[in-house]
Amino acid sequence: MAADTEDRAGELVVYTDGACRGNPGPGGWAWAVPGGAYASGAEPHTTNQRMEITAVVRALEAVPGPVLVRSDSTYVVNCFRDRWYVGWQRRNWRNAANRPVANRDLWEPLLDLVLHSERPVRLQWVKGHGADPMNHWVDQLATEAADRQVGTSGGTEAPGAARASRPAPGSAQDGVC
Repeated sequence: MAADTEDRAGELVVYTDGACRGNPGPGGWAWAVPGGAYASGAEPHTTNQRMEITAVVRALEAVPGPVLVRSDSTYVVNCFRDRWYVGWQRRNWRNAANRPVANRDLWEPLLDLVLHSERPVRLQWVKGHGADPMNHWVDQLATEAADRQVGTSGGTEAPGAARASRPAPGSAQDGVC
């Protein structure tokens, strides 16, 4: 995984987000491709972190080819940027405090989709609740899914998608991994 912040030729950009009403509580997840497909879903009793991971898993299961995932979840992005998974696997899925890794049931399929895929997958942090219209839209989709406990999907252009294909200068403060 590269550490630059530019989209690469042929790379599909997908935004992801998770939401939870209470933590734990009813939750929702969402992903969207600027100018393309999107989907969201819900779970009745979950956590925000589980929804953030689920959003990335569902996106990677749905979209083809090389992918750049843009997420406002430092939990997800830092796992790959800082290679937390290496220590988890070395310690038999125990964290640095020797406790079982939370959300292992979601991390394992995500690691397979990112690390053991035939296609390149990169992750990039974007500021949540900032100026990025696509991040705002997936947040709205995830929040609505959490509130209504019903997901949605489609292939129409998202609001603001034409402006969202590249981040505003300085918006991807943690870079890409």
